[in-house]
Amino acid sequence: MPAGTDHLCIRPRGVLRGAVLTLVFTGVLATAAATGALPRQEGEGARASEARPAARGGGEPPTVDSAALSRAAAAAMADGKSGKQAAEEFVSRSGDRWGAVYDKREYAEFERALDGSYTGVGLSAGRFGAKGVRVTRVQEGGPAARAGLRAGDRLVAVDGRPVEGLSVSEVVSLLRGDGVPGSSVVLRLERGRAAWTQTLRRARLATDPVTVRRLDDGTLLIRVAAFTKGAGTRVRDAVRAAPAGAGVLLDLRGNAGGLVAEAAVAASAFLDGGLVATYDVKGEERAVYAEGGGDTVRPLVALIDGGTMSAAELLTGALQDRGRAVTVGSRTFGKGSVQMPSTLPDGSVAELTVGHYRTPAGHAVDGNGITPDLAAGERAEERARTVLSGLGGGS
Repeated sequence: MPAGTDHLCIRPRGVLRGAVLTLVFTGVLATAAATGALPRQEGEGARASEARPAARGGGEPPTVDSAALSRAAAAAMADGKSGKQAAEEFVSRSGDRWGAVYDKREYAEFERALDGSYTGVGLSAGRFGAKGVRVTRVQEGGPAARAGLRAGDRLVAVDGRPVEGLSVSEVVSLLRGDGVPGSSVVLRLERGRAAWTQTLRRARLATDPVTVRRLDDGTLLIRVAAFTKGAGTRVRDAVRAAPAGAGVLLDLRGNAGGLVAEAAVAASAFLDGGLVATYDVKGEERAVYAEGGGDTVRPLVALIDGGTMSAAELLTGALQDRGRAVTVGSRTFGKGSVQMPSTLPDGSVAELTVGHYRTPAGHAVDGNGITPDLAAGERAEERARTVLSGLGGGS
């Protein structure tokens, strides 16, 4: 997921709809029985930036008063400004590094992305250095891939607007544009010493957030790129259908998050109920729980890295804290703040940080990330398979 893709923004958002809770963690939607609204978390797309928040170790970021924002927006509109302009200024001054503002069209496109499809050019963007932006992933078959763009290319401008200093959310919004397939967007890019301008036409693209594969030794490899709608159920169904005793390698590398409820459903594949995470909303503590009946015996190793964010970090924390999985890889991104949407008088939407998530053992995720049980770099998957074999999960 941090990173962003022009198709999926993963932030935690929680909306209580009847008895079902919709929770977004930086890019995915999850549903769970709820006693209150669950927030959404941040992260955008199938691949997240490996850069971590600058405030690491400096305590949790501030929360923002939505009522004060609404008052500021109303006052600004009375002076002739748009609600979105007022909200952007307010969020910028607040120090809320995960806050984001969308107009009605942008937010509608964001909502559609939770279904696993989006209009865009098929690339993910992440922070590069202090203020730069780079391409972190290119979707196979998309406009960006057909034009020859690669991960690692530096994004300098979108439609003539320099991206230096912009948030990832703002860059993603520029890439999505008007959300109309066939519309064009002009990118200014750099690769090494080369610089060029590339015109792309947006297309309606689909994502496959979960892939399942049987390895030669019988291990079940489940890769989850994002927790979009239905991702948790696909993980649970794959585990239930696996032969008895087959180990599972759960690959969460580059997972920028999504719907918290979907992460909770995925946790339910490996836990017999119990706590997945706690979070606070304006000082009131709430909790996310797994459903009962999961497989608590099957050997399990989770692969994580600096692109594992948000909802994916909640799942990782739950499996690690409760002794259900061995985690292998590198420290996760550290996106554990909760955003909830506020609709402004002009119909634009501001997503503001209202709280923070913690793992079952009480560890704060935001700004810290999760340290794996076994550190591994480029050969992480090989190390993970060795560990899984030692647990009895491979031949």
